[in-house]
Amino acid sequence: MAGSTRNSKVIMASRETLYRAFLDPEALTIWLPPGEMTGEIYSFDARVGGGYRMSLFYPMAEAASEKVFRGKTSEREDNLASRFVELDPPNKIVQAVTFNSSDPAFSGEMTMAVTLEPEGSGTKVTVMCDHIPAGIRPEDNEAGCQSSLEKLARYIE
Repeated sequence: MAGSTRNSKVIMASRETLYRAFLDPEALTIWLPPGEMTGEIYSFDARVGGGYRMSLFYPMAEAASEKVFRGKTSEREDNLASRFVELDPPNKIVQAVTFNSSDPAFSGEMTMAVTLEPEGSGTKVTVMCDHIPAGIRPEDNEAGCQSSLEKLARYIE
């Protein structure tokens, strides 16, 4: 059964600045990968119907005993395709995300909707993920989204 998550964070920046950070491939590789993960973008087309192909890489294990399979595509990699469904600058970005995996638990299209709302002298960024593949625990998705929002705040502020 597919799950849903919702994460929000107020970031001290304008909606326009934050919107650009979601549509800048160089910025995405810096702030989007959660935690200690890194990212690489292979293609990027910032228009409705366009999107991007990206890999997120898990860090190397410190010791052989820590080596565990975590990636959806390979041991250390989550490869994904994201298609822009809606672009409403500077208010909203909706993406359809598909993971490249041979495991059916990671199949299907996850919807990620980002809304940017003025709040005080900053912007409330809300990320809503729906139809999360069954192989991804909602609490893991939520923790990953929160980590990415924290990295976005550090990148922008």
